[in-house]
Amino acid sequence: MIWLREGLNVVGAFYFVYLIVFAMFSLFSVAVGAYKLYKNDRMIRLKNKFTANDLPVSILVPAHNEAVTIVDSVKSLLAVDYQNYEIIVIDDGSQDDTAQKLIDAFKLKPVSRNVERVLACQPEQAIYANKVQGTAVTLVRKENGGKGDALNMGINVCKHPYFISVDADSKLYPDALTEIVRPVLEDDTVVAAGGMVLISQCMRKRENKPTDYRFPSNLLVSLQALEYNRSFLASRILLDTFNGNLIISGAFGLFKKSTVMNAGGYNTQTLGEDMDLVLRLHGYCRNNNIKYRMRYQPSAICLTQAPTTMHDLNGQRRRWHLGLLQSMLSHRRMMLNQKFGLVSFLSYLYYLFYELLAPFLELFGVITMALAYFAGMLNMGYMIAFLVLYALYGSIISLTAFSQHIYAQKIHMLPLEMLKAAFLSVLEFGFFRYVLVVVRVMAVFRYGKNKSTWGKIKRV
Repeated sequence: MIWLREGLNVVGAFYFVYLIVFAMFSLFSVAVGAYKLYKNDRMIRLKNKFTANDLPVSILVPAHNEAVTIVDSVKSLLAVDYQNYEIIVIDDGSQDDTAQKLIDAFKLKPVSRNVERVLACQPEQAIYANKVQGTAVTLVRKENGGKGDALNMGINVCKHPYFISVDADSKLYPDALTEIVRPVLEDDTVVAAGGMVLISQCMRKRENKPTDYRFPSNLLVSLQALEYNRSFLASRILLDTFNGNLIISGAFGLFKKSTVMNAGGYNTQTLGEDMDLVLRLHGYCRNNNIKYRMRYQPSAICLTQAPTTMHDLNGQRRRWHLGLLQSMLSHRRMMLNQKFGLVSFLSYLYYLFYELLAPFLELFGVITMALAYFAGMLNMGYMIAFLVLYALYGSIISLTAFSQHIYAQKIHMLPLEMLKAAFLSVLEFGFFRYVLVVVRVMAVFRYGKNKSTWGKIKRV
């Protein structure tokens, strides 16, 4: 019994430090995020913004069985307030009529084009193209190889020095391209920039811009909306201050084409091709002593559809966590490596302990509390008070991050919706995150199953 008591004391001390560090990191992240958004708002008010329409960019849209949303997505890309860009849709062996929908909607015609495969990818089957509203739209049909393979094909085909990866269900704010290229114009060492990704089911349009916010009736979608805001508005802004972000969402990110090609392009054997590419860019630039920056641009906003069923959410989060595992294992030499500075000693360790291992640590914590209870070593009153206080603290962090987003984007929101946000933030941090703990733990146990395939989410 003595060894059990001593062991539980050690475990209790570890979890106390673990939670305190996370609480302090979250608070500091939100504070830094608020300051950054305030500065950005002042910049907008002073009209101290760059005109970015002259920087040519290629928008790459990898698609697999996206017939439901692909035409609307391309239409939204054609509606952005930008001049010099092209759109390339890569149909990665779809079994539905994704390609035909695009051909019919935009009157695409077969063209002959020699594709130089600098980056390895599955061969193309046919290429179609047309000018739509003055913008070049290209469709590449290819054999199935996965999302990373499709993006490598897009990089081989595109003709501009910078490319933007956008998911097939994504829609951009009208000024999203102007905002995402701003870091490149401010600093020519920028090799990548990520935008903010928000849930499309919550946005309502006013004057052709999503400015009204309404939580949908689907509770699962509403909870994800709070989670997205905390994720994209807190830690990523803080990590951006020292060039420490390890992920740029595959839903919306800008990259310097030459640097990506020199680094080897996208990994075609992982579910986390977006994170793997960012880690690869860190490694390539550091190993070759190249001065570089990777930025996070919260004013560049992309809307994406959230899963509406638990089945789809389970599949999505399983892929995300497996992608995280694959990426961190592939680049494990980055951990505690002086060559990578704070990226190694802060960013990598944060993602290791508070992202990859977090569900296991939380599950082990619950088991430890149960053992302590049955051993008569647990002060239930103190423990319940601590957990309630911690849940409220986390809920306040979530609500603060959400409020920052509402303020920064000048979004109109009814008082009732703010009350819903307060309630949902408690439910999200106190319950929903533990549901995701189970999902992420199970993902690792099913590591070998379909670990490099496209995800399947029902589109609406």
